[in-house]
Amino acid sequence: MDMNLIKEWFTLENIMDLIDSYRSFGPLPGVLLPMIEAFIPFLPLFVFIMANVNAFGFWLGFLYSWAGTILGALLVFSIIRKYGKKRLLSFLRKHKKVQKPIIWIERHGFGPLFLMLCFPFTPSALVNIVAGLSRISTSQYVLAVIAGKLVMISTISFIGYDLKSMIAQPLRTIPVGIAIFILWAIGKRIEIKMNNPGMEEKERSH
Repeated sequence: MDMNLIKEWFTLENIMDLIDSYRSFGPLPGVLLPMIEAFIPFLPLFVFIMANVNAFGFWLGFLYSWAGTILGALLVFSIIRKYGKKRLLSFLRKHKKVQKPIIWIERHGFGPLFLMLCFPFTPSALVNIVAGLSRISTSQYVLAVIAGKLVMISTISFIGYDLKSMIAQPLRTIPVGIAIFILWAIGKRIEIKMNNPGMEEKERSH
């Protein structure tokens, strides 16, 4: 199976057609698509959210996307929290790329989780796994997911819902592009700190 062909299929037009085909199921397709992305990270969450707000309207599209991403994140977290110490998934905890962010999240708690989940370009699947393997409390994680996903989904929903007018007036895309770049840069900065927990101590010592 060619993964590139699969990725190419997930266009805004194809996803909207898929939602229309299953509109008789009500909000189910709008919730399921973002939820599945939590388990299959290469799926384009950005496209799913844009399709939702165009198919269901801004508020319902936002609500379905938000509910789906929260459900998916909580399911991944719960599975990893329950089975992460079992032999089947024990290799995850031993991996260096997982150990470093675990230490960072355990040290800082709610703050970094919330920030990471605010940005659409950070690896949220990795964040969910790391949180599940860490000793952070479930209540802290749930609060971070609800709040962080609220910021992220509302940002993408606004861009997706106003996409046609942005295409008609290209200059309107400039501030949006700048905002996306800033979000990406901040997200990458946080990701680097998660992978290098010792860097913060070095910065403080200077």
